[in-house]
Amino acid sequence: MGKCDIGLIGLAVMGENLVMNMESKGFRVAVYNRTTSKVDDFVNGRAKGRNIVGTKTLADLAAALKTPRKVMIMVKAGKPVDDTIEQLLAVLEPGDVVIDGGNSHFPDTARRTAYVESKGLLYVGTGVSGGEEGALKGPSIMPGGSPAAWPSVAPVLQAISAKVEDGSPCCDWVGQGGAGHFVKMVHNGIEYGDMQLICEAYQLMRDLLGMGAEEIGKVFAEWNKGELDSYLIEITSNILKYKDADGLPIIDKILDTAGQKGTGKWTGIAALDEGVALTLIGEAVFARCLSAAKEERVAASGVLSGPGRAFAGDKPAFVGAIKDALFASKIISYAQGYTLMRSAANTCGWDLNYGGIALMWRGGCIIRSAFLGDIKKAFDKDPGLPNLLLDGYFSGRIQAAQKGWREVCAAAITYGIPVPAMASALTYFDGYRSARLPANLLQAQRDYFGAHTYERVDAPLGRFFHTNWTGEGGDTASTVYTV
Repeated sequence: MGKCDIGLIGLAVMGENLVMNMESKGFRVAVYNRTTSKVDDFVNGRAKGRNIVGTKTLADLAAALKTPRKVMIMVKAGKPVDDTIEQLLAVLEPGDVVIDGGNSHFPDTARRTAYVESKGLLYVGTGVSGGEEGALKGPSIMPGGSPAAWPSVAPVLQAISAKVEDGSPCCDWVGQGGAGHFVKMVHNGIEYGDMQLICEAYQLMRDLLGMGAEEIGKVFAEWNKGELDSYLIEITSNILKYKDADGLPIIDKILDTAGQKGTGKWTGIAALDEGVALTLIGEAVFARCLSAAKEERVAASGVLSGPGRAFAGDKPAFVGAIKDALFASKIISYAQGYTLMRSAANTCGWDLNYGGIALMWRGGCIIRSAFLGDIKKAFDKDPGLPNLLLDGYFSGRIQAAQKGWREVCAAAITYGIPVPAMASALTYFDGYRSARLPANLLQAQRDYFGAHTYERVDAPLGRFFHTNWTGEGGDTASTVYTV
């Protein structure tokens, strides 16, 4: 038998499924796992009879590959990736390509790219989204790193990726350094936002309207036939209809504490570093943090009380308003995410294709939805679009949904139902459309207590002033800088 087209390290769920995907597309794959019994189990079990070669050492893996070698790492993010890179550098040669397909933090990928290149090899840090099913059948793949590596890895990555209706792969080169993992991080942040918005819609129907799980599931199934058509809406409908062994909805038996692996938090930190208002995704992360304080919340529920009134409105009409609030808030979430990518691209010198990113997210990934096609159209029409809210389609859709959105947020506050993501989205919308915000007072306060200066509406931008507010501060001002 000939040598293998690509090697993969790490036979956990994602790694195994990616190998099966690669082999199904005609590639011969060599595999390695630190616990070598996993290699035996895989090759003699699920991979039996397939064009998949098991190896017991990294030297064996390298020897089994065509040159220039391509080795994909699917191990836990952090130190395990660095350790694996070091071990690979001992057995690979200049020109070979190392691919990290895990959820690595983008600064780590930028550092690793520079390091591996300094050794004469090439490096790719790629986001892979779609979970277990996506890895097997076709995920969304977001590669970045060494641009010279792309021609070598493109045939494999594009072959195994999801495809949209016209056959276009949900995989294209994102940019140098950490660009690929940055885009995947933002994808995960938007995923946090989408999931929280859906959860808020669910809670409004459950706790405010008194609807049961199956009834709510039918609402989501209906929503999935229109503009909210998406993977997450679809699976939410399926989840709500699913019965436990006793015939009761299993959703009502699941503990209400949410976990997280950190990518949503990274997105929020990146937004703070860039000075971008990523309010909805930030609230989605904090909602998970609050959910984790289960015992404290149970204790507080016996001490703190809210309105405690029954909903008195038109229930079917309010369900329609919830749909509007969900859709409008979703627009805000993506608008903020794309604003963050644009800001980071300017900071890092990336030339991101924003329409292309929407295309990569159209299939295979967790946030895949019909909605992304409209985002692609918006950036195809205006690649320099500063904010999705300024595109004609999205400004029109958010305008049409605004009445229901406001009704829902007002009702949630009136009846004491927490909607942190929907409410923060509406607040961002109102702030973004305001020609004048109260930051003039904020600047006066800063100048009053710290002589931080301010600009004036009747003077050119860039000219700074200081007022001796108390008559005792003098005329000396602080230097002007922005963190």
